[in-house]
Amino acid sequence: MSSTNPSPGTQDAALVIPVRPWLEPLSAIVVGAAFAALGATRLAETSAHAIAFGAAFGLLFWWTCGKRTHSPGAGLIWGLGFASLAWLLIPAGLIPLLHGATHSMAMVADARERFTELVAYLTLLGMPVGLTLGILGAFRLNVAKSKFHWGRAIVVGGFAGTLSGLVFSRWMYEGEFFPLLGGFDPLSSRIEMVAFHFLVALMIGAAFGMFFQTDVRGLGSSMGWGLGFSIFWWFFGPLTLFPLLSGNPVDWTADQGTALFGSLVGHIIYGLILGVIYAAIDRVWLKLFFQSDPLNREMEGPGLHVLRSLGWGASAGMIGGLLVTPILFATGALPRIAGLGSSFLGARGLLIHLLVSAIIGMTYGLLFRNEGSSFSVGVPWGWVFGLIWWYVGPMTLLPLVLTGEADWRASAASALLPSLMGHLIYGAVTAAIFLMLERRYQRWLLLDPKNAARELRRMRPVGTPAPALWFFALSLGVLLPILLG
Repeated sequence: MSSTNPSPGTQDAALVIPVRPWLEPLSAIVVGAAFAALGATRLAETSAHAIAFGAAFGLLFWWTCGKRTHSPGAGLIWGLGFASLAWLLIPAGLIPLLHGATHSMAMVADARERFTELVAYLTLLGMPVGLTLGILGAFRLNVAKSKFHWGRAIVVGGFAGTLSGLVFSRWMYEGEFFPLLGGFDPLSSRIEMVAFHFLVALMIGAAFGMFFQTDVRGLGSSMGWGLGFSIFWWFFGPLTLFPLLSGNPVDWTADQGTALFGSLVGHIIYGLILGVIYAAIDRVWLKLFFQSDPLNREMEGPGLHVLRSLGWGASAGMIGGLLVTPILFATGALPRIAGLGSSFLGARGLLIHLLVSAIIGMTYGLLFRNEGSSFSVGVPWGWVFGLIWWYVGPMTLLPLVLTGEADWRASAASALLPSLMGHLIYGAVTAAIFLMLERRYQRWLLLDPKNAARELRRMRPVGTPAPALWFFALSLGVLLPILLG
């Protein structure tokens, strides 16, 4: 999967537009202070304290992450990651410790009570400050070779978003369940609700394309971007925007989050499908309209690449499944995540578990090949992959196979929490083993300068917002079932 969207940090012929050096920190301070003042009560602060805190947040974010916000999408992801980190350190970490809450359950209960502040940190601080610096960063580094195309972003993203919305057709037409419209009062007819659902799906997809066109590289990492963006949209849409559009007061309490937990899982499933479809269509778009390189052909056909990725993925997945087996047995999670009865808990159950692990590993090989140039990059993508499969497997596919209905209740997620750690470990081990097999094969390819140059283009460049995505998606993807379950 060659990189077709180079980062601004890798361009030699970048066109730099002069921007006053004081404009970015001043903008971050003003925007942070203004939005914090609007939500002072949500931040559990007085107006004066909220303004001071918002200004400090903006200044600190500019100082630590300002140079990495080279686009609105990068600014958004860095802002969300920084805001979630700030919430974990201050309301969910430092304040409970100062109040004497040292027990883990007491800290979880306190963090649940401060869920309102989490939503405020993300929507009133991380999003506006990140987007502001991202827009200014795009003007500061107007990279001519970044090949951002508005038409491509809107058309591909909108089409992918609309197509991804079809996954909920059965629930929309039979059960009148609209996951993307959580928090929105029902309209007068089902037809209007369906039309509005697809309009929202189109808008989310178009926004995804506009924000992350230059960051999407392969199918697997695009699923990661879809995961992070869908989690953010759940905070912004069902918890914030849709109640306002319905004329209702905004409710950011944990109880409301629990009531909308099914919508959260629906957003995540939608985001994963959106990421895959967008990356696939975007690649076809590039092949048809932009890329033409008859001299630099691949040494092997795509069929061999697929077969090799399937084999490496199956091996890596089986090893990962074998290593997490003791954890799943110790927590009693193996029968639940595999849908096994008590009669399958012996060697037969272990064999089924390893077979499923190998099949899931094959999906990693297909989706995430060439994503990890090193263990520091590959293992985080493995964690994201494990988190993805926890939502896709035990939370969605397994209930569908066993009962015909997906169980997206917060209580169901809480019951499956013991298996979450196993999925994260499985993803990391699978990614590490796959990377070892991939790098061993690539050693002889690098002897050819042409192959070495191609592999270098595939590496994720310095300055990518991927680390912020990893932190935001993993921290909230794990914490939300704990806090709301």
